Amino acid sequence: MAAGIAAGLAVRRLEPVLIDRIAAGEVIERPAAAIKELVENAVDAGARAIEVVVEAGGKRLIRVTDDGCGMSAIDLDLAVERHATSKLPEGDLFDIRSLGFRGEALPSIGAVAHLSILTRNGTDPNGWAIVVDGGRKESVRPAPAGRGTRIEVTDLFSATPARLKFLKSDRAEAQAAVEAVKRLALAHPQVRFTVAGDHLSTVDLPAEGDDEAALLRRLARILGAEFAPNAVPIDAEREGVAVTGFAGLPTYHRGTSTHIHATVNGRPVRDKQILGAVRAAYMDFLPSDRHPALMLRIACDPRLVDVNVHPAKSEVRFRDPGLVRGLIVGALKQALAGAGHRATTTGGLRTLAALRPQSIPEAMSPPMQGAPQPDLHIHTGQPFPSSVFGGRARPAPTTFDNWQAPTGFADSPQTAFHAFAPPAADARAGETAAMAEAVEQPLGAARAQVHENYIISQTRDGIVIVDQHAAHERLVYERLKRERAASGIARQLVLIPEIVEFDPSEADRLLAHGDTLAALGLVVEGFGAGAVAVQEVPAALVGGDIRALVRDVADTLTEWGDARALDERLDHVLATMACHGSVRSGRRLRPDEMNALLREMEATPFSGQCNHGRPTYVELKLSDIERLFGRS
Repeated sequence: MAAGIAAGLAVRRLEPVLIDRIAAGEVIERPAAAIKELVENAVDAGARAIEVVVEAGGKRLIRVTDDGCGMSAIDLDLAVERHATSKLPEGDLFDIRSLGFRGEALPSIGAVAHLSILTRNGTDPNGWAIVVDGGRKESVRPAPAGRGTRIEVTDLFSATPARLKFLKSDRAEAQAAVEAVKRLALAHPQVRFTVAGDHLSTVDLPAEGDDEAALLRRLARILGAEFAPNAVPIDAEREGVAVTGFAGLPTYHRGTSTHIHATVNGRPVRDKQILGAVRAAYMDFLPSDRHPALMLRIACDPRLVDVNVHPAKSEVRFRDPGLVRGLIVGALKQALAGAGHRATTTGGLRTLAALRPQSIPEAMSPPMQGAPQPDLHIHTGQPFPSSVFGGRARPAPTTFDNWQAPTGFADSPQTAFHAFAPPAADARAGETAAMAEAVEQPLGAARAQVHENYIISQTRDGIVIVDQHAAHERLVYERLKRERAASGIARQLVLIPEIVEFDPSEADRLLAHGDTLAALGLVVEGFGAGAVAVQEVPAALVGGDIRALVRDVADTLTEWGDARALDERLDHVLATMACHGSVRSGRRLRPDEMNALLREMEATPFSGQCNHGRPTYVELKLSDIERLFGRS
């Protein structure tokens, strides 16, 4: 029996209406997909303002109105026919310079819903209208209309009611429609977009323009006002492929990947290859469960990319995927490196929010029986009763003049930097020319160390709070990477080899990767069954906990598997090493050590976040601090 012939049945040609419904199932799987197709047509028509209205999540009504070029009666009649388009003037499928094919989606929509189109171009004295109901096309008739096109889709999937069972709630479908329009709005900031209807708040995105500043304004409206001050521009080009846009700082990360946006020649895409390149670029800076916020605009010759690999055109295929991936990774890393030590401004905002006065009444009110005692109190000028401190005795307020350093902290010039010192903003002992010059630096001059982990620094217009362990961890990590990329990581012999015991299988795995570890500055040798001897360590890690370091590296080997996987994760291993070689929490630092740490942070890219994606410092502006105390 010939292939494709069912038993006892002859081959026959499907009815045109059934063909259209099959096509609709591929392209129009939900209301948001129909809205995407219609809005793309409006953008291709040169519209400067597009309005979208939905009811019942788009199932009852979708109306898309634009002020584009409109259509003539002949064009309108052909637009609802299958395989009719105005977007392939030369008939070349490899030279697509538009978002879609006008007429490609319209017959599919008309096959499963009631479709009506009202349009008028700039030359006809009147407009034209047509109706397609469940695949049945009516004739074109004249109608009054302004320039542009209005398309109404009612009772979506009325011709295929089974598909309605697969749709989500009206609210969920409405939100999906909004997201589809927002993605197109990011791709075309020169166009005004409006979305209204039930189950959603009206979205009105004014036209911004065509330049980079316009894109940033549009991004701020969609991704949030905090995105703009926490974004860096992207601009790179190689072999005819250009990547532009804006990338959020690593510390401005989000819980999902929905804030990663990309366009290819103006077409919004959700491409796995692009997402993979973005993740690779941010691998050094983000926890595995967090995602960046950014917008990439990829431009290239249309012949270098195939946009027809997916029915909904949400994925693309590049002729040279390696080139595009490398360009994206390189452009992002270069842009983030150019940001230097910058950290997100939202860290300071969160700090201020935690100090807002609204928490004061609860803190000062009598505590409930058995409730934990608050640690935040407002100084009223009167001595605090012991009950305020949960029954713990606290020293009476004192002044800087009669204050004395605790026993064991002998070096008197460092008293202003001790955790138990009174407010060191007085800092008369440190008011030197060098200190005044340091205040003008981006991270300012160190004034105090509190809880033996946080450095308080004074800048020209505020203060900076630095997590000394997190900051130094990033500095050590970047140093190790530079050494590995240059001439290899500098190693130092261990005076007495450190013996570390493992399960025999773990020890064997560690020794099997001895050459790879040696290239990273860690030299280990076998020392009997289930033990290794550490002979050399990276010079940057001297003084760290070698046992803990080697155990963590062994865990990393277990996690990443074979040597090839490890080779691809060398930076991950270096990050593990850096954690053990950094200044530990609880270590007291001298003023010169703290200032040296600040200066090195300013000179080191990516020092605004640690190896785990957390910020290394927060900055508070003086004006914000003054508002906390009602001084402005």
